[in-house]
Amino acid sequence: MKKPAKKIAVVGTGYWGKNLVRNFASLGSLSVLCDLDEKNLNESKKTYPRLKTTASLPDILSDDRIDAVVISTPAEMHYQMVRDCLLADKHVFVEKPLALNVEQGEELVNLSDERERILMVGHLLQYHPAVIKLKELVEGGELGKIQYIYSNRLNLGKIRREENILWSFAPHDISVILSLTGEMPDSACSLGGNYLHEKIADVTLSHLSFPSGIKAHIFVSWLHPYKEQRLVIVGDRKMASFNDLNLEDKLIVYPHIIEWKDHLPTPNMKDGQVVPVDQVEPLREECRHFLECITNNSQPRTGGPEGLKVLTVLQACQESLERKGKIVPVSPPSDRKKREAQPYFVDKTSTVDEGCIIGRGTRIWHFSHIIKGSIVGRDCSIGQNVMIGPDVTIGNTVKIQNNVSVYPGVTLEDGVFCGPSMVFTNVFNPRSYIPRKDEIRPTTVKEGATLGANSTIICGHTIGRFAFVAAGSVVLHDIPDFALVAGNPAVIKGWICRCGVRLHFEDGKAICDACGLKYRREKDRVTTIS
Repeated sequence: MKKPAKKIAVVGTGYWGKNLVRNFASLGSLSVLCDLDEKNLNESKKTYPRLKTTASLPDILSDDRIDAVVISTPAEMHYQMVRDCLLADKHVFVEKPLALNVEQGEELVNLSDERERILMVGHLLQYHPAVIKLKELVEGGELGKIQYIYSNRLNLGKIRREENILWSFAPHDISVILSLTGEMPDSACSLGGNYLHEKIADVTLSHLSFPSGIKAHIFVSWLHPYKEQRLVIVGDRKMASFNDLNLEDKLIVYPHIIEWKDHLPTPNMKDGQVVPVDQVEPLREECRHFLECITNNSQPRTGGPEGLKVLTVLQACQESLERKGKIVPVSPPSDRKKREAQPYFVDKTSTVDEGCIIGRGTRIWHFSHIIKGSIVGRDCSIGQNVMIGPDVTIGNTVKIQNNVSVYPGVTLEDGVFCGPSMVFTNVFNPRSYIPRKDEIRPTTVKEGATLGANSTIICGHTIGRFAFVAAGSVVLHDIPDFALVAGNPAVIKGWICRCGVRLHFEDGKAICDACGLKYRREKDRVTTIS
């Protein structure tokens, strides 16, 4: 038995809404038009005289004959309108973006699940036959391993005042890039320029970094001398270009090869191969897809969860834009809430075991592990691929660079600096066959000491206050306060101020050339003079 046609109301019949009206009308589902602008409604009446028109959204929401609402209004109105429609048990198709912040977007997605209503976001490019074909090529391995993606969406207008160019143009490109990569980026950075209004960006360039190593950039502008809508994907086997402004050859694959000649990379250019695609209107396919989803109760290709992912990336780009290009981590809304609730930061790729204590303001970056029983003080910076513990104590304002393991028996006091890939040991004579966990020799690194990159600290020794172990050195004995040591084995090469500048003693006294702090030296013992 054929299912009855669904009845659709379109809210917003202006610039883009009229295209939605045209397509839903041609699909035989359009029932009501809604717009606060009387001029827009009058134009719609001329074209569709048999359709009901209204300026009241509540009238639509109270009408049980209306199955779904299509929203094409300014972005600032999306959240409240979508929420009202879902609470009235209407299916919703909303133009991008889903909302103007992640928290609102997450609320709408949760609400659509609770009310068991379809929520779909108008990310049009995902319904473009060329993009669908491009995704098939990527997933089929035609381009090889994807390395880089860039998207340009440029035009002279349509200039908005309720949102900046990032929120107006970039959602489509972000949606496609997330679809092609199949993953969320782990960081984003954006730079832009405000020329027509001091608080609204007219041009932005956003860069996304993905866990797999893929990089992507999105260049959008409504202050451009000509229109351009281009997407380029670079794989290690082939490259592809999607140009939406070409009337016919929209998708071209380039089998270029990079050859090595005389130890230099040399491009071997080959002719592009046009990929045939169906000649259908993407918006019509998008509207048809929405009707199929609400008829069959199936999840849309660009449903609420997908819209929330795009919104998450948009918000990270906006945050970076406001912070003048600072790299911002991209994390799911649940991770963002967790991060904001706790007084320290842990990257989503890192693990902090239960029972650990992490101080306020401490930052733990990618792929690190803090093992049970460990204590990390406040305002520390724990770099990438760092392991701490179990049962290790680290003071305040400690900086541990990438690829360092801090084993049981090692104690780092306040202000210690551990350079990249430096090494601690905790057993003097290790053997794989013989367990020696009860023979751990303690190592203490006192306040303010620096352990240079690739240095090695043999266990059972103390590194004095503000001592400086040069890069690559191997420490086999205790190091006194303020000593500068280097070599294998490390020996004293001089003395160094707590600010890191080398000291020059005369008659047992020295004054730091940088900070003016005074020191006294007696043999191999240096102290400060009050």
